[in-house]
Amino acid sequence: MSKRFQTFLVTCSKIYSLCCVLLFACVSASLAQSQSFSALARIDLESSEIIDQGRRAVQIDLALSQGVPWRIFTLDDPRRLVIDFREIDWTGVTGNDLLNSNKIASVRVGGFRPGWSRLVADLNSPMAIETAAMKIDPTTSKAHLTVKMFATDADIYREKSGAPYDPRWDLPSPSVEVVAKEPKPDWAPTVVVLDPGHGGIDPGAERGGVQEKALMLTFARELRDILRRAGGFEVVMTRNEDVFVSLEARVAKAHEVGADIFISLHADTVQQGNAQGATVYTLSEEASDAASQYLAERHDRADVLAGLDLTGTDDLIANVLLDLVRQETEPRTERLAQAMVLGMQGTVGELNKKPYRQAGFSVLKAADIPSVLIEAGFMSSERDLQNLLDSQWRSRLAEGIRDGLQAWVIADKAARDLIRQ
Repeated sequence: MSKRFQTFLVTCSKIYSLCCVLLFACVSASLAQSQSFSALARIDLESSEIIDQGRRAVQIDLALSQGVPWRIFTLDDPRRLVIDFREIDWTGVTGNDLLNSNKIASVRVGGFRPGWSRLVADLNSPMAIETAAMKIDPTTSKAHLTVKMFATDADIYREKSGAPYDPRWDLPSPSVEVVAKEPKPDWAPTVVVLDPGHGGIDPGAERGGVQEKALMLTFARELRDILRRAGGFEVVMTRNEDVFVSLEARVAKAHEVGADIFISLHADTVQQGNAQGATVYTLSEEASDAASQYLAERHDRADVLAGLDLTGTDDLIANVLLDLVRQETEPRTERLAQAMVLGMQGTVGELNKKPYRQAGFSVLKAADIPSVLIEAGFMSSERDLQNLLDSQWRSRLAEGIRDGLQAWVIADKAARDLIRQ
């Protein structure tokens, strides 16, 4: 090989290396730019605070990376201030990071639904919104929201409170209709709706930095994948991201997709006793025990604490019709719960000492759909918490639920065939 040709090869190699470096630099810069860009506003915690102003006033200051559409209102019973945004990224921010006021009991922040985020402040006493304004810097586009509230009496507060309706902000109210279902052919998949509890602004139970909403979303995704691999199931999630979904909307989703089974997934805490082990709940107006009643009240209160306006009343006639439908659904639901218990015992072994219980969970009130709520464990139990954080243990629990579902599908079909005969 001639020296001239060797020189040529070396030169080509250097040019190629230089081109690779330049290409890598360009791609890296492009990726960095795309990763840093976001349509979501972010909170500047150093310039944000909720603080008392004298004995009768509170001021809320939120410094944002950019201006966003927003609205503000108060709700009663319990008293709370709600600020909606389109949209703030609350990642890494908690209400405690902002709160420095004795007039506000607690603050929650987070996603509310896709495209919306929300701040809810629980008020210790009636307070009226005096002023609320967002100023945007024309040069930097940074924004600063300032809200001032002053003490008022309960009657004036109640009169001025209420969730406004704006079709640009609010989703249509979910309607729950009970429609007679056509018998499904034997080859049709069983439609299972998985409902990861809580989400968004409602974290659920919390312990040691672990939040129930995130843990149950992870478990729901794992269970979904196991059911899909098993075959014979079509799986739908009430939420597949960290957003708040109201109890009513969860049930409405099940009706919308024609669910055959509804499973709500939770991992709660209890303040008294030593509750531990997975538990399966079905709906009952009367709880099977005091602990079940406590959990039902705690779960149903999530809608109120998230800032929803729950002032609607039940319709007597509708409830009578729903009760008639439940007469057919209840025995199917009981068999489903028992199958869940047997399935989970077969894969994880020991469950709660009383693994099948009943309580008045609103999320189980789909009259025409067999519905169960599974407490995968109690985060207040150290043993349960370690199990819930163990992916292998969660996999076994999911396999137990799968086994229970498969057994129930066979038994339910056999029961239907007997009724037809």
